[in-house]
Amino acid sequence: MLKALIFDFDGLILDTEMPDYQSWQTVYALFEQSLPIELWGQIVGGTGASDFDPHTYLEQLTDQTLDREEIWLDRRKQYLDQVANQPILPGVTEMMNAAEKMKVKLGLASSSPANWVHGHLQRLELFHRFHVIKTADDVVKTKPDPELFNSVLNAFDISGNEAIVFEDSPNGVLAAHAAGIPSVAIPNELTAQLEFEHASLRLNSMADYSLVEMLEKLDI
Repeated sequence: MLKALIFDFDGLILDTEMPDYQSWQTVYALFEQSLPIELWGQIVGGTGASDFDPHTYLEQLTDQTLDREEIWLDRRKQYLDQVANQPILPGVTEMMNAAEKMKVKLGLASSSPANWVHGHLQRLELFHRFHVIKTADDVVKTKPDPELFNSVLNAFDISGNEAIVFEDSPNGVLAAHAAGIPSVAIPNELTAQLEFEHASLRLNSMADYSLVEMLEKLDI
């Protein structure tokens, strides 16, 4: 019996990932370089699976030491300006409404820090709708380690087969799989180019199916 839906945040509720990647591409272009999506994809949704660092990689490509603080400040401003204009992604609000009508609890597990997640959820007027929110500040290891998802399960006092995870990144899907939770992969414009080997279901948008139709597809 389904007892909880567990949402990722970045790229799933709000498209923060394409603006992040685009801001780095702008930096790389200043040095006549390009950041391959395959490398960036290693750290989307969690940093535990890779030690890739875009600053270090750019220094390797250009064979020079860069002013990291200046790059960070300029890039961060561009990134935050773009994110501030992003709407809630399609289907998210409707899925939450459907879960509440079915008395299914809402959880959130994000590899981002609490101030980032909480701030945006409050701005979007979604914070109060989640019964449990776990972020990087609550765990030792972020995705693809299952600790975040396990902490949500523990807070709800449920098992993995009583929940469904919504994720936009391969790292998130791997974490859900390791925690024994069925996952629905909903890639955004950026992560659609990556592989989702362990997803139970893959959609183009959360608006593709109602919650009832999704449960039928998952045979839950």
